[in-house]
Amino acid sequence: MIDFRYHLVSLIAVFLAVALGIVIGTTQLNGRVLDGLEAQVGTLTEEKDSLEAQNESLTAELNQDDAFDDAVAPLIVANRLVGSSVLLIVTSEDVSAEVVGQTTTLLQASGAELSGTLRLQPEFTDPQNAAELQEFVTGPGLPAGITLPRTDETAALVASLLSQVLIRPADGGEAPPQASTTNVLAGLAALGVVTSDSGEVGSADYALILTGEGFTGEDAEARSRALVTLAVNLDSAGSGGVVAGDANSAGDGGLVAALRNDASAASSVSTVNNVDAASGQVAALLALTAERTGESGNYGVGEGTVPLPSLGP
Repeated sequence: MIDFRYHLVSLIAVFLAVALGIVIGTTQLNGRVLDGLEAQVGTLTEEKDSLEAQNESLTAELNQDDAFDDAVAPLIVANRLVGSSVLLIVTSEDVSAEVVGQTTTLLQASGAELSGTLRLQPEFTDPQNAAELQEFVTGPGLPAGITLPRTDETAALVASLLSQVLIRPADGGEAPPQASTTNVLAGLAALGVVTSDSGEVGSADYALILTGEGFTGEDAEARSRALVTLAVNLDSAGSGGVVAGDANSAGDGGLVAALRNDASAASSVSTVNNVDAASGQVAALLALTAERTGESGNYGVGEGTVPLPSLGP
């Protein structure tokens, strides 16, 4: 007769066998899973290494392209602005010293005379300063021969005044007296709205405006409109004006975008949206020469642009 102890031992043996089977099966399964994971990790590592190699190769190609552009740029613009003067205006702290320096170097290669470099401070477009600016522009210290538009819009008054003391008429008319230019800029500097990188600033045939990121905040539109008004006035007062910025300048709140979205302004002021590259700097200088013949355009990269103006003689 089979007693209870036999049943107990049998049940224990069964459970032990099941447990042993689970352990053995799990070990074998884990081995296969680990082998599969290791294979996947190996494949992903190879793919990562391949992508890194491709990235390094593409980076090297881009560096070579940039080096080529840097080397060729002075040759493209050489002597295209001989006998002409250009005023450089920087509207934003976002414009790097490198871009300003490279643009200045290309202007020298083009044969242009750099009449000065002006920097517009944030206060220049601040609506809170409108009353003080208007009081200065319409005050008794206005240079002789200045004719201001009949308007209460401060941006229009300031733009008109600056265009008359900074830009030489394209029709060969008399250049603004240096005393007028110096006095107006000194007054604006005293108000904290402009500074100069180049000591005394003279009048010029062309205006090249370098700009950066767009304005933000509730006064963004008013600030942008003030710069659009200035660009249009400088352009119409002389041989032409070009506004050049980076990709951000063609985005929301950017000056390039504002000009391109204004049909009237876009028809007269040329814009460039990749001035942080050598090709964009070349485009900006060639756009100045095109402005001389009345040709305006949108240059750079992206929809609605062409890389460069036509390479005329």
